[in-house]
Amino acid sequence: MILKSGGAAAAMAVALLSLTAPAAFAQENEAASCGTDRTIDIAEMTWPSAAALAHIHATILGVGYGCDVAIVAGDTVPTSTSMLTRGTPAVAPELWTSSIEEQWNKGIEAGEVVDLGDAITDGTVEGWFIPRYVQEAHPELVTAEDVIARPDLFADPEEPGKGRLYSCPPGWACELSTSALYEAYGMQDKWILFSPGSGGALDASISRAFLREEPILFYYWGPTAILGKFDAVQLDLGPVDTEVYACNTDPACEPAGKTAYPSSPAIIGAAAWLATEAPAVAEYFSKVGLTNAQISELLVYGDENMADAAATAENFLKTKQELWT
Repeated sequence: MILKSGGAAAAMAVALLSLTAPAAFAQENEAASCGTDRTIDIAEMTWPSAAALAHIHATILGVGYGCDVAIVAGDTVPTSTSMLTRGTPAVAPELWTSSIEEQWNKGIEAGEVVDLGDAITDGTVEGWFIPRYVQEAHPELVTAEDVIARPDLFADPEEPGKGRLYSCPPGWACELSTSALYEAYGMQDKWILFSPGSGGALDASISRAFLREEPILFYYWGPTAILGKFDAVQLDLGPVDTEVYACNTDPACEPAGKTAYPSSPAIIGAAAWLATEAPAVAEYFSKVGLTNAQISELLVYGDENMADAAATAENFLKTKQELWT
């Protein structure tokens, strides 16, 4: 639930966007002040959810708190490295720390960075999915093993005698883990591990199957517009085994093993100076976590309207006031 206790500052932000409540600006002196004259630069990461969150927070901090705010380009490793060594950007609104865990924890211990809260309150999602309408027609399909035993339901159009598993886009880390699970489950004889070619092609294949109400078995992750738009069921891959998962994502490690995908921490990371100089802003960020489903839902607007991150954020602020005022 996002910012349920910061209504005055947040209300001014949406008033500016909608221009329907100019009286709200009279509350400016009563709203929380920024607390710092320094520019609060917010990293707009390369994936849609983090980009939209950057613009949501920039609007509320700029209008509601009177902060000098800037949006800067970012990505996990360069953003965290710069924050650790230079104190900039000030905020990474959705920082996945699993790949930078050692460096990030050292930075917290050294007082260089702070963890202001969870960006995704129930954690990220990653795994294998089927449409709910398929499971409703075949309620016995609950686990990966259940689905693997029915390649006939998910027939490969190019090799109808085999099933098709839509894999992760090539070059992504999840391509390794999906391939390893395909091997660990012994799917080679009856299933085709299909590479979609790109993230866009994977999305198109999933969308087409859902719109036609056809069976499809696919790797995916969240929060994403796809999981916000379509009712997909995540298959049970068993417990998470971190050692097996580490091996599955290392191309030099054998043998592949069975494990669920771990939920990656997604936090609101900040340079330490922000908490010291702008405690009201730090408090704001401690309350702005959204669930995976809520973030996926907000991304649907951008996907369906071909809207950029700024427009997606604006739509969220205008239409989801019950979440943050």
